[in-house]
Amino acid sequence: MTRRATDTAPVRRGVRVRDVVVVLAALLVAAVLAGHRLLPDRRGVGTVLDSFLPWFGLGVLPVALLAFAFRSRTGVVAVLVPALVWVGMFGGWWLPKGGGERQIRVVTQNINAANPDPARTARQLVDTRADLVAVEEMNDDTAPAVLDRTFPHEVRVGTVGLWSRFPVRTSRPVDLGLGWNRALRAEVDTTWGVVAVYVVHLASVRPGADSVRDATLLRLADEVRSDDASRLLLLGDLNTASTDRQMRHLVPPLVDAQRDAGYGFGFTWPSRFPATRPDQVLFRGMTATGASVADTDGSDHRAAVADLRVTH
Repeated sequence: MTRRATDTAPVRRGVRVRDVVVVLAALLVAAVLAGHRLLPDRRGVGTVLDSFLPWFGLGVLPVALLAFAFRSRTGVVAVLVPALVWVGMFGGWWLPKGGGERQIRVVTQNINAANPDPARTARQLVDTRADLVAVEEMNDDTAPAVLDRTFPHEVRVGTVGLWSRFPVRTSRPVDLGLGWNRALRAEVDTTWGVVAVYVVHLASVRPGADSVRDATLLRLADEVRSDDASRLLLLGDLNTASTDRQMRHLVPPLVDAQRDAGYGFGFTWPSRFPATRPDQVLFRGMTATGASVADTDGSDHRAAVADLRVTH
């Protein structure tokens, strides 16, 4: 009897060690998901982590495979922890929402300064049947020439522009502190009331270089907070993902159209296999009835589209 107990002891210890390995792996995935904003944002690492955060849910799969390979019942239960954390954080993005008749459709597109055929991209933006088209990263008149044939009203400031089916009352550059113009504000007189529209291209962000982006975002947030327009629309390439911790400076007080009325994350970059969403449609004083992404040619970004009701 003593010999049998001795023979089985290593097996039992092995099973316990395997359980611990799977449980720790599951808790690590859950901790990264739930506590990502507690990790320091040094040299842009936190921003990169935030930007691709939804993909960390895939970490559940290897942990689940490990649990099944080890035949660990405890591990299988532990895998539910990161899975439930992910659902709690992002499940709402996939629920049906929005709906109702739109009054205006808006689209924003980083057209890409290296675009080999910006005219084609512009025609595809026209095909979205948008009433307001925001374009960032223009470096010539090719795309504007196409948009001018459809939209009677236009505002251009530096490398950004707004094309509108409705009259534009006023417009001005918005200083983001970059030394050149990459943002504008216009008052658009829609059929249902005046809307203040911002078109913005914030500074780029990459590991080790996020301070300029953060500074431009804070200046934009100050501009929005001080704007007394009852209806406000912010369109553009913010180089800030919906899941980025820095987005808290804009949402709230603004509402994310994709999260409020779209289905899924609405990733827009890179265009071939979108993995994050730096292109945003944010608003206040209106209602989003739908949001989607349009696949356009020539740019490394896809276009973000939203349908809105100006009146409640």
